[in-house]
Amino acid sequence: MPHSAQSCKPHADPGEQALPLVVIAGATATGKSALAIDTAERIGGEVINADALQFYRGMDVGTAKVTRRERRGIPHHLLDILDVTEEASVATFQREARRLADEIRERGKLPVVVGGSGLYVRAFTDVMAFPPSDPAVRTEIEAHVREVGTGAAHAELAKADPAAAKKIAPRDERRIVRALEVHRLTGKPFSAFLPTYTFHDPAIAYVAVSLERERLHERVEARVHRMIEEGFREEVEELLDIGIERGVTARQAIGYAQMIAHVRGKMSLDEAIDSTITNTRRLVRKQDTWFRRDTRLTWVPGEDSDAALAMIEREIAHAAESSSRLKHEE
Repeated sequence: MPHSAQSCKPHADPGEQALPLVVIAGATATGKSALAIDTAERIGGEVINADALQFYRGMDVGTAKVTRRERRGIPHHLLDILDVTEEASVATFQREARRLADEIRERGKLPVVVGGSGLYVRAFTDVMAFPPSDPAVRTEIEAHVREVGTGAAHAELAKADPAAAKKIAPRDERRIVRALEVHRLTGKPFSAFLPTYTFHDPAIAYVAVSLERERLHERVEARVHRMIEEGFREEVEELLDIGIERGVTARQAIGYAQMIAHVRGKMSLDEAIDSTITNTRRLVRKQDTWFRRDTRLTWVPGEDSDAALAMIEREIAHAAESSSRLKHEE
């Protein structure tokens, strides 16, 4: 029988602290979405999506978005909120995800945030400010970069903000423009606005799903072939009809970029499949490296749901105790 949210509360007066937040991170194909649903069902929670590509309406097969049947009646938030022509925003996600978490807590339930987009997960969990933006300044800088070239613009960035230049590729025009814009508007380096490893809320149960690399690679390959069987080409053809190629984020997504090239006759189906598998495996390594740097994470087994759920419940209890203790000290 599923546990209630009440079982996760500390013994102190419930009015003295907020219910814990549960965050389940992990690389693509680790099974974190299914674990989030199991967790929400067990503890009495609602799921908040933190996977940037699952924000998009119509991008279902290629993102392995959970179906309504798979959700088992558990409310899911921040799925299907953008058209494929729109650009995802970390700042908007942070605001909306935290608002939703507060509303879920007010209903006496626990928010379960799940995703593999590391920056989005950190935007939810951590103290993270966003630098200002000015369309006029950005347009001016974009024109300058086009005039002098990305190499010269990157050299300018290296003088103004060496730390940012080290992390941005010399041909990454979009990020070069953004870093120069931030420096122009604030006089501060872009790195000054990156998140610190500081929770914005003390009551966070923070876990990541772990799988052996070889097993994860097998699951990635199986997932890509399953996408083809489930009508991925047809999904992409429909998205082309509604303008995915005008989008910035959506059209560059792994799998979608390859299938678009296949539909346009620039790549064979086998080439699209192989490229998608290779690039997804590369993404998995990057995601794993990102999350492994965060020593606050508790790693749970990806193929033992009972053990994972037991560990998550312990983390929820610890988060509740920590919140209660901090409130008492105040």
